[in-house]
Amino acid sequence: MLPISATCWPGISEVIDRSHLQDALRFLTIVPVPPSDTATDPDWLSKSLKYFPVVGAGVGLLSAAVWLFTGAIWSPAIAALLTVAASIVVTGALHEDGLTDAVDGFGGGRTTEQRLAIMKDSRIGAYGAIALGFGIALRVAALAGLPEWSGAAALVASHAAARVTPAFVLARMVYVGDVTAMKVSYEQAPVRADEFRFALMVVIIAALPLAVLSFTAVLSGLLLAGALAAAFAAWSRRLIGGYTGDVLGAVEQVFEIGFLLGVTAVLR
Repeated sequence: MLPISATCWPGISEVIDRSHLQDALRFLTIVPVPPSDTATDPDWLSKSLKYFPVVGAGVGLLSAAVWLFTGAIWSPAIAALLTVAASIVVTGALHEDGLTDAVDGFGGGRTTEQRLAIMKDSRIGAYGAIALGFGIALRVAALAGLPEWSGAAALVASHAAARVTPAFVLARMVYVGDVTAMKVSYEQAPVRADEFRFALMVVIIAALPLAVLSFTAVLSGLLLAGALAAAFAAWSRRLIGGYTGDVLGAVEQVFEIGFLLGVTAVLR
């Protein structure tokens, strides 16, 4: 736990947990993180979910720095491409991999069993390649259409907000993949209401700079992103009866794309 006295802020020791923050950082990025005390706990994922937006905001800040730096040297298109590339590198293409595998399975399989088998296959099919290409292209194009500081603010908000989507999926759907073949082992456990509130508060703080520039842009981004992410989750429920780790990554990507598109629709 962080060395903050509970008498200064009652309940803070239950709110901020360095071990679970390390778990979130280790899972979502390639940043070297020392082993935590909770890394082997069965419910480590659900406990660290509230810190996903925190890590997302960090990825967004890094992306914003790249966007501002490269934008001072090259055209908006090149700056946007390098910015998206930087976010992919720092996250180890975790979410892009999920989108590719999920769309491959949904598009290539005819039964639930076939779809799940395709999603476990490390090879990339036509459906996944097309989804990956369009996903990156849409993010680059949307970012390139934004003014300099609006783009920076949108990056922080989009990365933070997109990382909270797995919590909603976990809370409303069941895991249907092969537990023995999970890329990352964890036990499905409920996310507490206070953990949801913490995550949402982080998203609100991350979105404040963009809201100062245009509250309408934030609202447009959230509405479009939420609709697309909900549609993808519903698609997953219909085709495989629930979610897998790949679906969580895909939902994050769809939300991120939708948010940037919604913001660009207002601020371009």
